[in-house]
Amino acid sequence: MNSQGRPTRAEDVAAKPRATFTGNRALDIEEALIFETGRFDATGVDVEEPAPFQSRLGPHARQTALELPGLTEPEAVRHYVRLSRNNYAIDAGIYPLGSCTMKHNPRLNEKMARLPGFADVHPLQPVSTAQGALAVIEALAKALMTMTGMSAVAMQPKAGAHGELCGMMAIKAAIEARGEGETRRVVLVPDSAHGTNPATAALIGFSVRPVPAGEDGNVSVEAVKNALSPDVAAIMLTNPNTCGLFERQISGIADALHEAGAYFYCDGANFNAIVGKTRPGDLGVDAMHINLHKTFSTPHGGGGPGAGPVALSSRLAPYAPVPFVARDGDALGLVEHAEGSASFGRMCAFHGQMGMFVRALSFILSHGADGLRQASEDAVLSANYVRACLNDVMSAPFGDRPCMHEALFDDRWLKDTGLTTLDFAKAMIDEGYHPMTVYFPLIVHGAMLIEPTESESKSSLDLFIMTLRDLAFAVKAGDRERFLSAPVFAPRRRLDETRAARQPVLRWTRPPPA
Repeated sequence: MNSQGRPTRAEDVAAKPRATFTGNRALDIEEALIFETGRFDATGVDVEEPAPFQSRLGPHARQTALELPGLTEPEAVRHYVRLSRNNYAIDAGIYPLGSCTMKHNPRLNEKMARLPGFADVHPLQPVSTAQGALAVIEALAKALMTMTGMSAVAMQPKAGAHGELCGMMAIKAAIEARGEGETRRVVLVPDSAHGTNPATAALIGFSVRPVPAGEDGNVSVEAVKNALSPDVAAIMLTNPNTCGLFERQISGIADALHEAGAYFYCDGANFNAIVGKTRPGDLGVDAMHINLHKTFSTPHGGGGPGAGPVALSSRLAPYAPVPFVARDGDALGLVEHAEGSASFGRMCAFHGQMGMFVRALSFILSHGADGLRQASEDAVLSANYVRACLNDVMSAPFGDRPCMHEALFDDRWLKDTGLTTLDFAKAMIDEGYHPMTVYFPLIVHGAMLIEPTESESKSSLDLFIMTLRDLAFAVKAGDRERFLSAPVFAPRRRLDETRAARQPVLRWTRPPPA
């Protein structure tokens, strides 16, 4: 028994709870597929018979019933509530995913985003009726320019990769305006970059030239100079990088690029580590996307919502896309057309994610300049606390040195144990934790990337650290079964990944009648 009189994990496993008739384990409900519980000949909704009509489908008309499962309202609600209980969430516990910044999103932000005029604003309504929404966009843009030290900001991009595309399109437009569009066709991408960087460059017609990272995990000025040539258009470098390290030679890299006539694109995915501490524009950056949904609080799992505004230096500001907010006296409007300007044109139909703009501005205003700076400092402090507390039991690829907002470990400490990074991650699930990011960045073998964020308390971090230490001690003690069988307590056990890849089941089929 533990200090609260509850069975320990070992005692719980030894007890081997008997199987139940329902398959349920107390509040852990065994939920069937909706196709297995629904009735194909019933529905919980009354739908009126349609008026007589002439079908235009001809031979393409369906000849059999859809066979969609029918549920009553209580059955439908219970089904999705039970499924939701199987989801790990930031409101349930720490989310240590590295490079994802899954932190608490203040409910104030959500309340503001749901205010009338923001939640129900329509992109086609007259701008005279959306002055408040445009004022939010204008205020947020000014705040982002202040924090980045940049001259302009494009607010339209919907997420980080979309922002990358925007920034690189501005760079491409600037190069073409100089008459070098046919000669500068290469983009430098460090080995440690996010995978979207080379994909974005290739998408708009550039070829990619890799730049190796040094043994310290950073990119050196010399490595960049060795890769430079008259055909280089830009570099796409992340700072802090995906190893959780600040690129210390960034100013020298920027100087080398500009001297060679190239531009500096900075992936701003990790901006939350340096907000209020340093301005990328002062370091020589020409373009940088900002993940509003990461830096300014909104967890972004499940595909959204996201927003990736792009800050642009004075070198690239003329090439920013339309539409953008402009002030005419006291009235705000949108410049919708690029004719007569150097703008590369339009990226998307409308202006951006209004809900994310409101959330981000709420976060910025409620924190203030000192609060944003403290958030960055606390994020870095939390990551270094995790790193320092695990450094004696896990191996760090770049030695015992300070990190930024995330701590990175590799799998050297698992050598000769017969266990892998994946086994360790699966065991974390049994302890009630979502695993950290694994096997990324790719330049680190068996990577374990942990980002605790500034919103976790010391007690939360302490429990997380002690859990990982306990798992590490179990590895060193040779308790392989604890890892190879994990997860034991999750609703589903570990997949046979080889069989799942070779014999995937992609469609539900009705079982034969009994």
